[in-house]
Formats: sequence, structure tokens, C-alpha cells
Amino acid sequence: MIGAVHCECLIYQAQSLKEKRAVLKSITARLKQKLNVSAAEMDYQNLWQRTAISVVTINQEKSIVEKELQAALDMIDQMPEIERTVTEYEWL
Repeated sequence: MIGAVHCECLIYQAQSLKEKRAVLKSITARLKQKLNVSAAEMDYQNLWQRTAISVVTINQEKSIVEKELQAALDMIDQMPEIERTVTEYEWL
């Protein structure tokens, strides 16, 4: 089972693309280090306060995939520098 979650987010503190990318690099690195997921920016690369992050994981059991994706969303929600606005799940 492959699970993906796509999140549109706002980064209020970013005043430039460089600051936005620093925040995104930190977030994706933390997700990859602490969880068994892949994460990347998927949209809005040229907007400095808006982004879309996709997180993907794979396992034989859907319940484990759901737990990993929920843990990733919880981790994103705990980060003060970013606010999640829209979230969509995809199952393959």
C-alpha cells in the first residue's frame, strides 16, 4: 500500500524565497530523519509565503501507512514556522 498526503501550507515569516527554502529544507529533513517517509516541495516554488509539500510512505498494511502519514502531519502542525491549510490523501 502506498500512501501520500499533499499539504498546502503558509510560511508567514518568510520574506524571500531563500528564507522559504531554508524553512522547507529544515521541515523535510526532520520528516525524513524521524519517520519512514519521503517528503518534497511539489508546488508554488516561486511564491515565498506559500508551498505545497507531499509526503509519501509505503508498507504492506494500510494501518501502518496511515499512522506514518498522521505522524508526519502532526509533526508539521507542531512546527511554529508553518501553517497547514489544505490536506489531501491519496492511496495507491
